[in-house]
Amino acid sequence: MSETPTNTLQYRLDGREDAPVLVLGPSLGTTWHMWDRQIPELTRDWRVVRFDLPGHGGAPARPFTSVAELGDRLLATLDAIGVQRFGYAGCSLGGAVGLDLALRAPHRVASLALVATSPRFGSADEFRQRGVIVRANGLEPMARAAPEQWFTSVFAGAQPAIVDWAVQMVRTTDPACYVAACEALAVFDVREALDRITVPALVLVGSEDQVTGPAEARTLVAGIADARLAVVPGASHLAPVEQPAAVTDLLVDHFAGTAPDTSGPLTVPPMPAAPVPVAEPAPAAEPAEAGRPDPYEKGLGLRREVLGDAHVDQALADDPEGGFQELVTRYAWGEVWSREGLDRRTRSVVTLTVLIAGGHREALADHTRAALRNGLSPDELREIVLHAGVYCGFPAAETALRVVGRVVEEETRPPA
Repeated sequence: MSETPTNTLQYRLDGREDAPVLVLGPSLGTTWHMWDRQIPELTRDWRVVRFDLPGHGGAPARPFTSVAELGDRLLATLDAIGVQRFGYAGCSLGGAVGLDLALRAPHRVASLALVATSPRFGSADEFRQRGVIVRANGLEPMARAAPEQWFTSVFAGAQPAIVDWAVQMVRTTDPACYVAACEALAVFDVREALDRITVPALVLVGSEDQVTGPAEARTLVAGIADARLAVVPGASHLAPVEQPAAVTDLLVDHFAGTAPDTSGPLTVPPMPAAPVPVAEPAPAAEPAEAGRPDPYEKGLGLRREVLGDAHVDQALADDPEGGFQELVTRYAWGEVWSREGLDRRTRSVVTLTVLIAGGHREALADHTRAALRNGLSPDELREIVLHAGVYCGFPAAETALRVVGRVVEEETRPPA
């Protein structure tokens, strides 16, 4: 293990120093120990680099804002230890890093294994909601839910010690880093870029994975030119833990013969920007003013991030002509909410105060949800209502407390 500068990751090296390098990336909520059962076999032929996500496994709690930023930190880590080209295997979020590197730094990735990975993980709303729950309740709800998401019921019943270990990994993760990872996954979407991946890829998935299952795996295989599918029977999301021998055999077979050539200098082409998330369908917008970009698309993206896809989709459906919603999207979100003078938390505070004063209950409920997604805590929301009551009137504050309390209870309720 090494001390980590701010732009690098906590890592561990195993295997002989002269061997080609294989990098293993972990899933959200886990540590590099999720790969422990693969290490004895992989280190026969490889120098294995494992890394921890920020705030996981005792790593410094330095949240990242995107999967691309996490990929950049990994490349900086590998630069620091003199690694140029490498094989890469990653699980879930670790797999997303592999997709990002294969797109932005294909000259460095010799071969790729994607375990329990998807080009888009669920919906943005799902991950932002998870962040809201963690901000309000800490990581205990996620820790309690981990065994059901990660393992089959048969394995969980037969291996209580491993289940306890998994729960403890989540409990000891830094909450802010966990939330930041959820926010990064919320906007991760490389579906339209898969055909640009040219490195050979193994797409490995547990047959019982309910998080990123065989359907998502087939999407990867269909999109990546040189990819093959391997379905591991009797495994759920953390297949390397649940079926270690099968996963190890598949990795050894895939990476055999793909050792990176380190005999010559590395030719480094310019690194492209991170893949742009796929845009959601939007109603036609009026032509932009000459010389000035139309703020509609920017506003629509921001509106979806703050209010959620479900809310925006319903608003658009309720306005089939599109005129009013286009106006709101372009000017409220594309012009005002997107300005840099105030951050989103502050804009939520201002918005809530005005809605309380105006008695707009439905909009207050919508923007209470938005405020939670923007990082305000339930305690902060109550303080906003109390403060507004002094200037807006106690009847308005009493009504607002009921609305805010109901929304907070709904949005922060841990999964059953």
